Amino acid sequence: MKTTIKIASLAVSLAFAQAYGGDIVVIGNGNVPKMDSATIQKIYTGKLISVSGVSVVPVGVKPGMAARNRFLQDFLNQDEEKFTAYWTVRRYIGKGVPPAEMASTAEVISHVQATPGAVGYVDEAELKPGLNVIARK
Repeated sequence: MKTTIKIASLAVSLAFAQAYGGDIVVIGNGNVPKMDSATIQKIYTGKLISVSGVSVVPVGVKPGMAARNRFLQDFLNQDEEKFTAYWTVRRYIGKGVPPAEMASTAEVISHVQATPGAVGYVDEAELKPGLNVIARK
């Protein structure tokens, strides 16, 4: 009985670890400088469009994806509902549009690498050599 409980507990722990993943890492095109969390928050809320003379354009993944949920929580201190409501109001009053949404973190990586000024977030486990890591949490 104890062995069965231990195995079940281990299985649940592993499933949770896979669902949760590692830390969230913010990446930028090669021309984007390193930045702090407050700057990342301003970029993803449309309050900052340039950092150190570089125009930045944020992208992310679609709602419901684990990386997005963790990014919103870790960097913006928001959940999906608050983030969507925030951008609904901003768009309505003519203060911008929310960051573009990609179907996968692989698309985010590809877009960031190919687009000057692009900024995106990925799970740390998906980092590839040569990516410009500009912030982590």
